Amino acid sequence: MKSADRWLLPEGVEEVLPPQALKLETLRREILDLYQSWGYELVVTPLIEYLDSLLVGSSHDLDLHTFKLTDQMSGRMMGLRADITPQVARIDARNMHRNGPARLCYADSVVHTRPRGLLTSRVPIRIGAELFGSASVSADVELIVLMSRTLSQAGIGPQHIVLGHVGLFRGLVAAAELEAEQEAELFDAVQRKAFADIDIWLDEQVENINLARMLKALCRLSGDITVLDEAEQVLAHAPPQVRQALDELRKTAEAVQKRLPDHSLGFDLSELRGYQYHTGTVFAAYTPGYGRAVAKGGRYDEIGQAYGRARPASGFDADLKILARLSSLEVRRPASILAPDEDDAALQTMVEDLRRQGEVVITHLDEGEADAALLKELNCDRRIVAAPEGGWQLVTI
Repeated sequence: MKSADRWLLPEGVEEVLPPQALKLETLRREILDLYQSWGYELVVTPLIEYLDSLLVGSSHDLDLHTFKLTDQMSGRMMGLRADITPQVARIDARNMHRNGPARLCYADSVVHTRPRGLLTSRVPIRIGAELFGSASVSADVELIVLMSRTLSQAGIGPQHIVLGHVGLFRGLVAAAELEAEQEAELFDAVQRKAFADIDIWLDEQVENINLARMLKALCRLSGDITVLDEAEQVLAHAPPQVRQALDELRKTAEAVQKRLPDHSLGFDLSELRGYQYHTGTVFAAYTPGYGRAVAKGGRYDEIGQAYGRARPASGFDADLKILARLSSLEVRRPASILAPDEDDAALQTMVEDLRRQGEVVITHLDEGEADAALLKELNCDRRIVAAPEGGWQLVTI
């Protein structure tokens, strides 16, 4: 290996240097403070754990993104977490023992075997909130609004929020009595928005003409609020569970619009992101100049069952690194004070008092006077010097 190659990081893995690291940490603290003000409690989950526990109830996609290794102590397979939501769901199901709603939040790194998108990190920092124990529309609305507040706190706007409901597609598929393999084929075509392929497939595979017609129309229903009116007509004779899903989506949209009147809402009724585990409303936030969702989430009521306690659940998360990259906020390194390197008790007391007040005090360790270049490098605008009458004083540089 060439010596220069020793310092290369793997593709999709990056170091975070000042001042970007300061911006990341500032946003992390401010967003977690926001979550705390809404009643969400912080949890910290393990970076690594046994694979059969880490992936229980999860999607095949999560399995592909999980690094796997052998535990040298037990011989069992372990995995580096690629997502935090399943771990938080386990905490609610196995450790919290609460009967009422539980609001939990987190901010920590995950590791992916491959990037999830162009220019995305393989070591993102996921920050998010989860609400367990409430199946109400109000719970989904709370999380959608909190997701928006998260982006606002990070200085990201304007925001466009897109809503969907996996129950629409799932209900029609169930009514059509498709086999698992057929469902997977249709799912793939819908994800690709391959409308011509969808039409041909449905004509060949679905005997019920009305259900085929509804599925064809559903795949094309995306746009503004008028989409819901179109869906009411298209799904007028759909199975009850499909009608209920559409009703939930409309109620959610109306409540979100009242809470976020300045935001634009969009709808994609064939949005199937996280289809393997989402069970209801799904939502995502977009902002101009970034081609992917900045934050996303949805309802996933059945995940707790894998841990022995099924509870209604909904949540969202975002990559803190992307939030920092898109943020319009300026986080500046605070100005500091240069102190001489002396053991004088009065000087040390003064330094400690300044630090308790929130000031940054840096000890000048080198011999000789600090030159202008060093003061600039340390971002010092004041210094502590000996006072003519004895003792120490703070002077502006």
